[in-house]
Amino acid sequence: MILWLVNLCIVFYLLAPVIVVVATAFTTTGYPVFPPRGFTLRWFADVLSSREYLEAMQVSALLGAASTAIAATLGTFAALGLVRGRFAGRDLVSALFLSPIFFPAIVLGLALLIFYTRIGLAGTLGGMIAAHAVLTTPFVIRMVTASLAEFDPAVEEAARNLGASPVRTFFQVTLPLIRPGVVAGAVFAFILSFDELVVSLFLAGPGLQTLPIRIFTSLEYSSRPSVSAISTMLILVWLLIGVPLYRRFLDVRHA
Repeated sequence: MILWLVNLCIVFYLLAPVIVVVATAFTTTGYPVFPPRGFTLRWFADVLSSREYLEAMQVSALLGAASTAIAATLGTFAALGLVRGRFAGRDLVSALFLSPIFFPAIVLGLALLIFYTRIGLAGTLGGMIAAHAVLTTPFVIRMVTASLAEFDPAVEEAARNLGASPVRTFFQVTLPLIRPGVVAGAVFAFILSFDELVVSLFLAGPGLQTLPIRIFTSLEYSSRPSVSAISTMLILVWLLIGVPLYRRFLDVRHA
């Protein structure tokens, strides 16, 4: 009973900020207040009719999709090379691939800004996509590496012995077996890219405002509940995406 109460308190503590944000999205006042006063969907309508928010959503979705495609491809092949490869300096290469995880985002943002300014990529969509791919690829590597740890190389050897080429073996044998790790890494990469703020603040140009930047700007210059409304919408979207995927991965792992 005591353990159950402690766990309930921990869950409530973790969910309290989310509950406050969701509740303030429905207040009838012109500023966020908790408990909310009245009930209205006005702030959701404001978000959906705002050109600034809609354009920021499109930019974030484009960045997330493009950087995820790059990160999923590079991360999968990098994980295969690091797990299967036997070469000098493998630990050093692995540390290099995973280094974006360990550096503070503000350091990466400043370093990329200086580098992009020298090569002319500062404030461009291509530069933003490359930067987001750098940030998300290490997480794909970790996810795929975990899937490869449970993978039996004898299955690949059997396919090769039966005459399959290396490319056919990869697409018809290896990739289907490590697909849960690849998909999990891709979903995680998309969420990280979509929510990235610090590095995007350094690299974004005038026409490249992502949704996190738009939310940050709105909080800085106004206190309307529209920010709570867009945050509530994002929470709902991530729940609709994340919960079914999590259940599917559990089914795959226990199959």
